[in-house]
Amino acid sequence: MTAAEISRIAGVTRATVSNWRRRHDDFPAPSAGTETSPLYDLTAVQAWLRARGHTSTASPTEELRTALRLLGPGSGVAARLFPLVAAASRRTPEELAELATLSDDALVARAERTAGELPVAVPEAEPSRYGPDDAGVLRALLGCVREAGAQAAVDVLAERELDESAASGVYQTPEGLALLMARLLPAGASRVLDPACGSGTLLAAAARQGARELYGQDSLAVQGRRTAVRLLLAAPGAETAVRVGDSLRADAFPDVTVDAVLCNPPFGDRDWGHDELAYDPRWAYGLPSRFESELAWVQHALAHLEPGGHAVMLLPPALAFRSSGRRVRAELIRSGALRAVVSLPARAAYPLHIGLQIWVFQRPEPGGADRTTVLFVDGEGEQRDDAAGTPSATDTAGAGTRPRRSASASAASFDWAGLTDRVLAQWAAFTTAPDTYADEPGVARAVPLVDLLDDVVDVTPARHVRVTAADIDPAALARRVDDLHGRLAGQVAVLAAASASGGWRPSGAAAREWRTATVSDLARGGALTVLRAAPSGARGSKGSAAPTAERPVLTASDISAGNPPSPRAVGLHADATQSVAAGDVLVRALGGGGEAAAMTRVADDRDAGALLGPHVHLLRPDPARLDPWFLAGFLGAEDNIASASTGSTLVHVAPGRLRVPLLPLEEQRRYGEAFRRVHELRAAVRRTTDLAADTVATLTTGLTAGVLLPPDDPDGPDGPASPEAPDGRSA
Repeated sequence: MTAAEISRIAGVTRATVSNWRRRHDDFPAPSAGTETSPLYDLTAVQAWLRARGHTSTASPTEELRTALRLLGPGSGVAARLFPLVAAASRRTPEELAELATLSDDALVARAERTAGELPVAVPEAEPSRYGPDDAGVLRALLGCVREAGAQAAVDVLAERELDESAASGVYQTPEGLALLMARLLPAGASRVLDPACGSGTLLAAAARQGARELYGQDSLAVQGRRTAVRLLLAAPGAETAVRVGDSLRADAFPDVTVDAVLCNPPFGDRDWGHDELAYDPRWAYGLPSRFESELAWVQHALAHLEPGGHAVMLLPPALAFRSSGRRVRAELIRSGALRAVVSLPARAAYPLHIGLQIWVFQRPEPGGADRTTVLFVDGEGEQRDDAAGTPSATDTAGAGTRPRRSASASAASFDWAGLTDRVLAQWAAFTTAPDTYADEPGVARAVPLVDLLDDVVDVTPARHVRVTAADIDPAALARRVDDLHGRLAGQVAVLAAASASGGWRPSGAAAREWRTATVSDLARGGALTVLRAAPSGARGSKGSAAPTAERPVLTASDISAGNPPSPRAVGLHADATQSVAAGDVLVRALGGGGEAAAMTRVADDRDAGALLGPHVHLLRPDPARLDPWFLAGFLGAEDNIASASTGSTLVHVAPGRLRVPLLPLEEQRRYGEAFRRVHELRAAVRRTTDLAADTVATLTTGLTAGVLLPPDDPDGPDGPASPEAPDGRSA
């Protein structure tokens, strides 16, 4: 290990490590490297640190990564450690701690015996052999299993082996997505296959849903071992069989049929075996083209299903419309094998730059009921309602138009629980009564097969999910328009009142000058307290607070758009317990968002009790010394934010560097009242803009859907005459 790695695990600076080398004769001598870049033995360094009372500050997973790295590339130890992880997971923390105290020789011998206890479910699980050089990594592995869990150790080993094998395009299916796909299977699915199992996330999700026989295959040996160990950990009572090999070219389960298939196959593989598999009996729906490897995986999955069995697959969006796959898509639709297509937001899963799709298939049953429709679900539905004062999703949908997505909603911040609820609700209604399923505008629609079998056979959900309802009530929409006009007129009056001059006076011949102090100075003086939420995705510590998933959270997007706190604590870690109080001043930690985006906010009663969201700074002023509106107004000034920010593409705001004028409290309150009026003007502008946009959208919908008629005289009795045709007659 390098001196930098020593400083990291000891929690000191590199200068301190250099000082130890000079001052302590017993500091371990370099065991490799060069004079300018020496390398040290990990075990010797750890022993030296322990003898002086220095405990490692590195996490158990990081210590395992370091130990693996010290063995150098090509050691292959990561692959040999998979069986040991599975066996170690059956030991108590006390037993693992006792194993770690053994001598090197005893530890190596014990590890070989323990790894030999692994069941035959792990592919290629030959007896593992370890040498004296492996003692350090064995101890790190036991520590990782003891402190972070066996699954964390499995992921570190797979990460190391994938790096060494230079495998590309290997992505783990997100846990939330895996659970959604597993829940789309029927409740009785007991035997499940994943022919491209990767890390085993999908099969583990199926096990949580009750599957008891799990079959997996992957072309990479490291992924096969990873899946096998994962299933031993997640479903110790299930029967598992994991094999290594190319499922399309060398199917490890040629005679196995299952209740269900879950799969996230590789995308865009032109070397999938088109020529050599041209006459394969699996192509019951047509030979896929060389460019449609995904359709080969689809038919492979269908071939392994019992009649009536379901397959749920994650596929790229281009598969829904590419001309090279049109013939096979048509056969899948015509036979009734394709049951549903669900679009996902971009960044839901790798590759992050495209919105993937979930396709649901069901193998046709001889003599079974005819399937006449395919369900399409738009999984990018609104994450939450717009800000107060704008029409809710329920109101708008009730008028026959699509719920508008909040401008602050981001594909990167959606929550899997909400997405899963939306998709499963539509799937349950469709499968329960497909003939009477009622479409939901902007969300889902059941399309007759005959409407899909056109010249294109495009099954992209956005093309088929209607934005407007097919049965809009003309009278209801007319009333909706009248209501919007009334609300818009009232809001325009509010905007006019908020924008009234109100006695703004010049400061004199020149701009006013004043002494200022930084937020850090004010905090040191006790005038305010600075708090900051943990970054999104931060790891919780032991003894974390109770789950906060149902608490509202005040996010940076809420501050930017002036929205109320978000209803779900999305992106928070387990220890996020900081609540917002009325009178707090909130500052976005990241700049940007355009001129209309607010950087600061004074919390009011609707914000009180919400959790402090990621990337938000909280300033809690002493009301006897600082007026919150005065503080928020000056902190949010464009020049102030710019001078306290770093970065160019992603601008980080350092709250301690923001400056505030030093004014008496009474004068602060005068400025605070002025800033509050500016805030009300900003809010009025936003509400007016939203209402105007909704009015325009509703009118356009009504006119184009044929449920509204133009006014008899749109220009009024004194308006201009109608234009004349060239022959002089009225046009």
